Amino acid sequence: MHSLEKNRNEKTSVDQVGDHTNSPHDIAVAELINASGHIQEVDRNFGLVSLTGYGLVSGNVWPGLGGTILVAIFNGGPPGTIYEFVAASIFYFMITACIAEFASAIPSTAGVYHWASVTPGKRYGRVIGYYAGYWNYLGWMLASASVCAVVGNVCVQMYGVTHPEYTSKPWHVFLGYIIMLWRSCLFVCYANKLIPHLSTIGIFFIIAVQDTASDAFVWKDWVADLGYPDGFVFLAGMLNGAYAIGTPDLVCHLAEEIPRPHVNVPKAMGLQMGIGFLSGFAYLIAILYTINDFDALSSSTFPVAEIYAQATGSRAGTIGLLFLILVVFVLGSVGGNITVGRGLWTLARDGATPFSGFLSRVSPARGMPLNATVASAVLNTLLACVYLGSTPAFSALASAFVLLTTASYTAAILPNLLTGRKNIRFGPFHMKGWLGFAVNGIACTYMIVFFVIFCFPYYLPTNAKTMNYSSVIFGGSTIIITAWYFLGGKKGYTGPQTIGGKVYEADLIKKVAMVVPKV
Repeated sequence: MHSLEKNRNEKTSVDQVGDHTNSPHDIAVAELINASGHIQEVDRNFGLVSLTGYGLVSGNVWPGLGGTILVAIFNGGPPGTIYEFVAASIFYFMITACIAEFASAIPSTAGVYHWASVTPGKRYGRVIGYYAGYWNYLGWMLASASVCAVVGNVCVQMYGVTHPEYTSKPWHVFLGYIIMLWRSCLFVCYANKLIPHLSTIGIFFIIAVQDTASDAFVWKDWVADLGYPDGFVFLAGMLNGAYAIGTPDLVCHLAEEIPRPHVNVPKAMGLQMGIGFLSGFAYLIAILYTINDFDALSSSTFPVAEIYAQATGSRAGTIGLLFLILVVFVLGSVGGNITVGRGLWTLARDGATPFSGFLSRVSPARGMPLNATVASAVLNTLLACVYLGSTPAFSALASAFVLLTTASYTAAILPNLLTGRKNIRFGPFHMKGWLGFAVNGIACTYMIVFFVIFCFPYYLPTNAKTMNYSSVIFGGSTIIITAWYFLGGKKGYTGPQTIGGKVYEADLIKKVAMVVPKV
């Protein structure tokens, strides 16, 4: 790792973006520093379209809505499902604007981990960034595990459609989970250059899927019997929308793999959230209009399959629609492996993890953090064992995704607001004056309030089996993170240093020839 002072002394940055920014030529240099303050080690294989595709496929808004549709319907019926999704999306658009502003200033693969290290200032940034980095990494680890589990579940559902006598077992889903996880991991490791093309193809499956619809009571018949007042049911129900749309930092984890990230990453974030909302909204309306037997849906082992069966009236049609969901989640599993691998790598290169020297290595031959990606897949395999042992325990883990990622966003945005937005040098996308303070304030208020709401039990009365354990998982994770910090993490941990305001030469070129450091 190279010190910040050495980086400053090297003339590797430019103040203005010139005509050479789109140069496709390879540049071979030993020490070319990017916006993260580190040597550029990974190839920039992505473009705006493929990065947007990566965000859409990995964020998978409409498949995520389909996967939680039964839970969502209990929070107000069809109208509650729609309006809660819209409300959650509005707030996440504001969170996205805050994060896009950071990404434009400091387009680093570290994402919120880097920004949370800068916005609080030098005194507190190192510690706050450490927690933000781990919260974000663990959140995405749980999201990746959830996607793999969904793939296993969809495969089981497709089989169950044609075999009514079939009874699903946890090990059936576990097997699909493991196959999906390691297939995706190997693809990320050995076909890194194909991933942008795969992401581009995935756009079709996101925006082209719609069902036929028939008239029904979708917009006004409120249904909720959860033991809470209707107003609280609506607020708590926004969790389902947040679970589907709440991935605004996704594309930031590839900021060092696209030219001109200070411009392209914020654009990709806007496109991802906009297209994701529109496709999710259209999908939600379509499937809600197709439901004609709520009793059958409530008692079904496979809710999505039951909805599709009611929509198409045939087994072939049901399997066809389930196959489209399967394709999106298969592509999303690849994206999940990318995100967690890059997340662990950025923590390791700053010395925040055990075995940081090993985990921070980038494979020169493959142009990606191989060790960190495989290590994350191993951790994901352990989560799969939780699913095999207890499906409710795994569901509780997966539900903590929103809390962990929300905490990481808050750790970056709230200090920026409290310090008067003075500790970061903004880039081309900058919410100037009162607008920046207003958007930051609304985003933080939403995240803090709903962090508490999302910890409440799903319904009343509750017991040990039906309790919401998200807060326990978040608290336990934070205790483990803290323990590592004091037992060994803080000794070699430096934290990100660059504070924005520069466009680095390494951020303007398409490809950097790898240089293997001497040991």
